[in-house]
Amino acid sequence: MTAFSGRNQLGEQALEEKLVSLNRVQKVHRGGRTLRWNALVVVGDGAGSVGVGLGKSAEVPIAIRKGAEEAKKGLTKVSMLGSTIPHPVESRYGAARVLLKPASPGTGVIAGGAVRAVVEAAGIKDVLSKSMGSSNPVNIARAALEGLKSLRTVREVAATRGRAPEDIADRYHLDLLPSEGQPSEEEQEEELAEETE
Repeated sequence: MTAFSGRNQLGEQALEEKLVSLNRVQKVHRGGRTLRWNALVVVGDGAGSVGVGLGKSAEVPIAIRKGAEEAKKGLTKVSMLGSTIPHPVESRYGAARVLLKPASPGTGVIAGGAVRAVVEAAGIKDVLSKSMGSSNPVNIARAALEGLKSLRTVREVAATRGRAPEDIADRYHLDLLPSEGQPSEEEQEEELAEETE
């Protein structure tokens, strides 16, 4: 996996690009062979946004660029609970199945290949995973992304049900989430940095 870092067109956030797989495809014609490349690219800001793209071209750099552009178009916000995910989730894409489970702080990312690239790009630091079924990295990456899209925090579920978060979750889940109206840990750190300057 190769990592690139850059900014999107607006220059708002630094996005890190990871090349997950590069696949050579040959098509045999009567007059010879046509060589093309497929590049699977994962893009994320490390703070809860992630996207997956597949670029195809006759040249490797163009395929990577196309994959990164597609991934940026499909950036998705991921619900997180501290440095892990709020609940276990199993997702499918084609014949690929991916299981993601929350892990205690300090566990690290227990994942391989495409799942690791997607989870790290999203900024998740502690997670357990298992990929089952197809070993195709394109389908595995997209299954992992579908799983991350389907995650919901306690507050999101409570808002959907029209109930208070305290009614449907234990204290642990509520302590790790910034309460409504209060700044998150990152915002508090930024304020402290501004005050000290």
